[in-house]
Formats: sequence, structure tokens, C-alpha cells
Amino acid sequence: MTGRERVRTALDHKQPDRVPLDFGGCNQTTVHVGVIAKLREHFALAKRPVQVVEPYTMMGRFDEDLKAALGTDVDGLPGLYTFFGVALDGWKDYTMEDGLQVLVPKGFAVTRDAAGNIHTYPQGDTSVPASGVMPKGGYYFDAIIRQEPLPANDAGLRLEDNLEEFTDITRAELDFLASQLPANRRSGRSLFGVVPGAGLGDIACVPAPWLKHPKGIRDITEWYISTATRREFLHRLFDRQTDIVLGNLQKIHQVVGEAMDVAWVCGTDFGTQSSTFCSPQTYAELYQPYYLKVNNWIHNHTKWKTFKHCCGSITTLLEGFIASGFDIINPVQWTAANMDPGMLKGRFGDRIVFWGGGVDTQKTLPFGTAAQVRAEVLRACEVFAPGGGFVFNTIHNIQARTPLENVIAMLDAVKEFNGQAKLAK
Repeated sequence: MTGRERVRTALDHKQPDRVPLDFGGCNQTTVHVGVIAKLREHFALAKRPVQVVEPYTMMGRFDEDLKAALGTDVDGLPGLYTFFGVALDGWKDYTMEDGLQVLVPKGFAVTRDAAGNIHTYPQGDTSVPASGVMPKGGYYFDAIIRQEPLPANDAGLRLEDNLEEFTDITRAELDFLASQLPANRRSGRSLFGVVPGAGLGDIACVPAPWLKHPKGIRDITEWYISTATRREFLHRLFDRQTDIVLGNLQKIHQVVGEAMDVAWVCGTDFGTQSSTFCSPQTYAELYQPYYLKVNNWIHNHTKWKTFKHCCGSITTLLEGFIASGFDIINPVQWTAANMDPGMLKGRFGDRIVFWGGGVDTQKTLPFGTAAQVRAEVLRACEVFAPGGGFVFNTIHNIQARTPLENVIAMLDAVKEFNGQAKLAK
């Protein structure tokens, strides 16, 4: 099977020739730039700086030579702009705090304060307040809350302020998507694209770090309060937002057609380590109608499968996700409460695809032994792989400073499960 055939078979809940492997398909299934640099060195690939394709989390690009070395089955189809609103249309040198030389988007701009914190700016414009900060000694940027005072008693609270970031997709963005299609046709891998603007109340996006002067409800605490106290406002917001998404979907489909297999729809996290941010009833009333509208359009007009990212303990919400038309759940955080892998596979495995869940990235992969990593990967594959409906990836991204030997042990364990030879150095 080709990578595309393998992934499509798994998505259809059929048994592929081996478990499909994804690294770099989207911003929630990828790897920190420092680990990618170590992988390139391990496989003696061409010596060149790794491109940081998402500065927010400092995640790096998987070039074709590394994908081939790892045997991945998925190509990503990223959008033109990063989380800080900088275009991926050119590159410049950048030195990480540990001395690693990388490439960042040419518009990416930072300053350093006296305490050693690194600040970055929306659209690279240092004349406006910073929208992200990497604390001294850190590895990722945190969004800076820049909410202006809200009107008293919500008088004059404007829907347009929280709709500012939801716009019609531009010709430049569509051309950027089209420019990536020939390489995917040559690779034979499954293609994983993103539906822009479809995440309803995605708490990572609420502060809008790509906008220079965000207005409306931008504070995270205020947003969660709004789900209870401003629900009618959110209904109107989600309704307008999804109408914009549907218009953009038509344009994207005209460009990429059926070359794309998976559509990343939503990254809104509803789960914590031990519970959920909202009840199943709140999800069904506030979110489900709008996700269903987006997913129905995709299913009625394309062959794409729809992808829902949601961390945490979400067993009580999975029925709602399925009813919303989601085909895939990620990152399958079985380390959270009430997320036993066998239970997940038994109750939901014939109705939703598990994309992730391969190994714990909070403890085992960064801090365990290679033997512990191998054992955990094999257990996950034994549970999730039978009958298809499983694409191997870690439980969210591989973090900075994860030991290379553990990453190799993880990849070799997948090969072992698949009956393949271990990776050659």
C-alpha cells in the first residue's frame, strides 16, 4: 500500500497492511524543532537548519528526506500564516536559546527584555504591543492577553469585534495551498489540510495573537464565563463564524479537490487531566449544531474525513463529537482520567478513528527509559490497531529536549509491531 492507501483504509475502519504513521501532518501531531534537528543528525541527512513552521510552539518542518527515513504516511497541507500572523513565504536565520541555528519565517520579529524573556509581535510589527512571550528558559510562546475594557453591563458589546479574525480566504492563501499539491502527488502520502476559522471558542485562539489590536472578549477567563453568561451572544457569533467557514470550504475544495484526505476542523480543547470544561449538555446545546453544519458540508461535498483535536478526559463528550459528524479524534489522551484505551476502542472504535494515543508525551517519552517507551507503544498498538481506525502518533506533540534514544525506541516499536525492520541509522 502507498501511504495514502494505508491511511484511507484505516480511516474506513478496515485493516491496512500496517499501522499508518503520522508526524508533521498538523500542528498537533508534530515535533519540536530541536528534536527534528537531532533526528536529521541521527540519520546523517543533509546538514541544514530546520525551518520553524510554527513559532508559537517552535515546531519544525519535516522535509522529504526525513519523512522517507521515518517512513511516515502523511503530508501536511499548512496554511499560509502562522499563529502570530506571519506568512510562510520566506526564511531568515535565527538562533535558539540553546545555540541551535534554525530558520524562521522572514516576518517573525522578537525583542528581549531585561529579564531575558523573548517577546514576539502580531504580523511581525514591533510598533504594536507584543502578542506572545517566551519566558526565560522556556521553549514555547505564551499568548499575551490584550483585552480592552469591556462595556459596562455588556452594553455595546459588538459581535463584529470577535469576528474580526474570521474573513474570506484570500487568493494568496489559496495559491499557497495549490503550490504544495505537486509534492504530495509525488510522495504518495495521505494529505492532511486545515479548515481555517472552524474552531469554535478555541481557547488558544481567543486572545488572537495574530491581530494587532484585538477587540471584544479576548481574556481566557472572561471567555469561559461568557459560555454561561453570554450564551446568546456566542450563538450569534458561532452562527456567523460557520457561515464564513462554509464559504471558504467551497473555495478550498475548488483548489485541492479530492487530493486531501483529512480536514482539520477544530482544536477546541474541552478536556482537562481529570474532567471536562463543560457538560455534555452544554456541548450539545452550544457547540454541536455549528460543528454539525461544517461537518455535514464536508461530508456532502467531499470525501474528506473530519478531524477533531481535543486533549484531556473527554469520554463523556465522545458521543457528542460523533453526533457532530467528526470522523477522527486526536490526541487520544488515555493518560487522563477515565480514558482507558481498551474501553475507548470497545465503545467508540467502530465509529471514530483514533489518531494518536501512541505514547505518553508528558512522562514516558521525555522521562522514561527506552524499554518503557517500547512497551507503551506496543501496548497502544495492540489495543488500537485491530480492525483499522487507528493512525499512530504520540499523545500530542513531541516536546523539546525529549531524548533522541526514546524517540528512536518509539519509532522502532511501531516498526516492530508492523513486522518491519528497525530504522537504519
